[in-house]
Amino acid sequence: MDVKTGLFYLFAVVLLFAAFRVITARNPVYAALYLVLAFFQASAIWLLLRAEFLAISLVLVYVGAVMVLFLFVVMMLDINVDSLREGFWKHFPLAAGVGALIALEMAAVLMGGFRLGEARAPSGAMAADSSNTLELGKLLYSQYLYPLEIAAVILLVAIVAAIALTLRTRKDSKYTNPADQVRVKARDRVRIVQMPATRAAEPVVEAAPADAAKENKA
Repeated sequence: MDVKTGLFYLFAVVLLFAAFRVITARNPVYAALYLVLAFFQASAIWLLLRAEFLAISLVLVYVGAVMVLFLFVVMMLDINVDSLREGFWKHFPLAAGVGALIALEMAAVLMGGFRLGEARAPSGAMAADSSNTLELGKLLYSQYLYPLEIAAVILLVAIVAAIALTLRTRKDSKYTNPADQVRVKARDRVRIVQMPATRAAEPVVEAAPADAAKENKA
């Protein structure tokens, strides 16, 4: 066993352990940290496969943005973990069945790629001194330029729509402008009203005798 194979098994074992701890950790913050560890191990495996672009993208996009944002959200929110775990064992058989089915499908698709006797060198293999990122960039901006531009336009429309939906004014929404709060003064919020200290008692109107007799009869 060479060094590369040993590193692959080391990263794979740590990746499986981190992935298992993501779904078994009782604290959601620990689960998020284990997921960050799993992403780092997956990027290391991508580096061993000479796919440095995918490895850097995995670290920058998922670890640097998505997971950090998710971790801060989990830490800032007051999550009741006990209420989330109440229905775990109730839905566990269905989840286990779906997981086993997905594992069997992945095994049926991927097991054909591990037959070493039938392994052949790829016809379009790159040279040893070539760059994976450079070749991917050439292919992306030449053959797949139009799909890339369409995807960029779709993402731009999604960003504009999200901003428009967030900043739109609604009558039933409670919105507070921070600039108005900063510029507020005491006289704008507090109004002193002068009122008399005492008030004269209102005269009591007695009922007429005829009205009192009617009330007694009733």
